[in-house]
Amino acid sequence: MKEQDSHNVKFLPITKLEKIDLKNKIFNSIHKSKSKKRQTLYIIASIAASLLLILVFNFIFPAKSNDSIIDFVNSLEPTNKNISDEVTLILGEGENLKIDEKITSINYSNSGEEVTIGTSKTVSQQTVKNNKLVYNTLIVPYGKRSKIQLSDGSTVWLNSGSRLVYPSVFKGERREVHLEGEGIFEITHNKNQPFIVISQNQQVEVLGTVFGVTNYLDENSMNTVLKSGSVQISYKNGQSASPDKMKITPGTLASYNKKSKAITSEKVNVDEYFSWRDGVLIFKNDDLAFIMKRLSRYYNIEIEIRVNKFDEANEIETFSGYLDLNEDLDKVIKNIKMSTNMKYVLTENKLIIN
Repeated sequence: MKEQDSHNVKFLPITKLEKIDLKNKIFNSIHKSKSKKRQTLYIIASIAASLLLILVFNFIFPAKSNDSIIDFVNSLEPTNKNISDEVTLILGEGENLKIDEKITSINYSNSGEEVTIGTSKTVSQQTVKNNKLVYNTLIVPYGKRSKIQLSDGSTVWLNSGSRLVYPSVFKGERREVHLEGEGIFEITHNKNQPFIVISQNQQVEVLGTVFGVTNYLDENSMNTVLKSGSVQISYKNGQSASPDKMKITPGTLASYNKKSKAITSEKVNVDEYFSWRDGVLIFKNDDLAFIMKRLSRYYNIEIEIRVNKFDEANEIETFSGYLDLNEDLDKVIKNIKMSTNMKYVLTENKLIIN
């Protein structure tokens, strides 16, 4: 009997009121689902619109990078390369390291965190601080020269009276350094990260090559000489928004006259422009004033040329030959005197050309 009752279950029909209630529940559920989807789409659309607005704003009003090497250089005090008798390495945190050697050697690790000075001294530093690259500054006074290997393996020889600003490690799309004075660059090749040498009103861009740049602030011209590879030079012209550009091939000297803004190029013997790295100066039809300015830097001595006592022949007289910078100044001046009619008086701190 119980088994029969279990198979005779009756399903009662749904009343009209129950149908209406069920219909309302279904519609409410669908409405809530659609509202959640609309709310999600609205949030996504709002985020996209905000990002688009930020991109447009940054395109119209680009933010000035605080990480730029130019900004960093402009924030520095003017450097007197003769303020110290020693080569000075300034680390990113402001630590000044004096290097008491005539020709210094500085090497950076690949990470830029370790700096080796000479053969024995090693210092550590941060490469990034407050999400910004850390820049180092190497100052080479008159009478000294320096060789530095950067974190990418590139090597730079700095001449007397020069300053090089560079990041402790290179990041981003470009490897940028700033030069004031004279340097010879042997660049490690990296096609994805060109090397840029920035100096006053000039940029030299390379991928991997050997070249020299001379840009002393007290000279009227800046020169770039190429030994191997290829470089593109950009000259900033104050009258034009776009810079003048020039590509040069090996064995070429490109010159820019700071006053006339004229750009010239000529084939040269590159070794003559690289000889100072080996302690030799080579001159070819250079006037006495030019030669003495170079010697003043190399020997760290004041040189006065009393032009009013020169006759016309002496004023236009030029000198060709080579000078061994490993010799003392007195001997070097005697070698010049053999080819000219000049007279001179040499004291401990000054050379007077009569």
